Amino acid sequence: MFDPKELPELRQTIHEATVRDRRLLDDLRAEIRTLAGEVRTIQPRTTTSVSLVASDGGNNKLVFDPFHVQLVRVVDSYGEQLCLDAVTPTTDTDVLSRAQFNPDGTPRTALGRMMIDLGVDSRTLSELSHMIPEGKKVREKPDEVSPSWVLVYRDLCEWAALYERICYRTFATDTLLVRDGLLRSKLFRGERFIAFRKCIEDAIERIRRETRRKVYLVGIAKHSKVLARYNLAMALETTFAAGAPRFVKVPRSLEAKAYVWPEYARGAETEGGGGEAPKFVAGDMYFVRFGSRSGDPLWTVDILSSQVGQAVEIFGYLFADAIDGFPVPFYPRCLQRAHEFAQIVDFDLDILQDEVIGAVRGLLNDNEVPALDALRLRGDVSGRRYE
Repeated sequence: MFDPKELPELRQTIHEATVRDRRLLDDLRAEIRTLAGEVRTIQPRTTTSVSLVASDGGNNKLVFDPFHVQLVRVVDSYGEQLCLDAVTPTTDTDVLSRAQFNPDGTPRTALGRMMIDLGVDSRTLSELSHMIPEGKKVREKPDEVSPSWVLVYRDLCEWAALYERICYRTFATDTLLVRDGLLRSKLFRGERFIAFRKCIEDAIERIRRETRRKVYLVGIAKHSKVLARYNLAMALETTFAAGAPRFVKVPRSLEAKAYVWPEYARGAETEGGGGEAPKFVAGDMYFVRFGSRSGDPLWTVDILSSQVGQAVEIFGYLFADAIDGFPVPFYPRCLQRAHEFAQIVDFDLDILQDEVIGAVRGLLNDNEVPALDALRLRGDVSGRRYE
């Protein structure tokens, strides 16, 4: 805690540092001014909106040391369960890879189907993603394996569910698919995310040609480094004037200034132009405000790069879904419904937590079970300070 006598000096130091760095804000405002003429208003349109979402990492981890079980669950906005699995940091990834396929080699899961289409010849998850360890390493050197790979597996399952929905399902109406998160990923090995994007684009074109149905794909993020960088500058420059919902495309040059790694701002438009391939990006970024007031929230949205020419139509559909968003205002309702179906909390979480403890009980001798029961009943004495 600061001594009150120190506050005046500290206040002066902060003020002087801010004045010295004023040019940083001036530069950001100058960059944002270039967008003023590109801001467009949004008119609502109606179509079917569907969202795919994985339950959040903080909500689906079952822990009873030393056992950590990660539940992997993908649910859409209609409540249809698209994926359900349970893994631990010590799960043999070779066994997990084989679980994606039937004995005859045909895909058993959406992830297995995506692996085949993306040319994963070895049929192993470690070949699909460099962030998933090889099975041999998990078996022989488990202490050297980062436990975060289970979250990578969860995210791959979400991408696979999205892939299967577009490439292998039929659509009765024009449909907007909304992904929780931007259309960007560093999870895929090599140029497999490029192959993923091209398969999605080919499937969307095939659906349009064969059934005359339009399928749109967007990703939306509540927070992004690009929006955080330019938020103040846009507020000062009144980039999004009050009176109507609006959106604006974010140039790649502005994206690159916000990211530590510039390749995260290289899109499909750079293909064939030399240099590194756009291995991580499948969409073009936009800032959007679905409310009509200046204080309404701003979101970052990626539109599939091949559909940028339909941005006005896509944002009209997205606005129609977001205008009644609850409990988060002006946020796509389909995405919030998917979260409601996917979340593993409260009573559901208690039941699954008891399953972990029951499994641990099965590992113990009869004379050791009372010690487990006593441990469960032991209270957290540190919590008394809040009483």
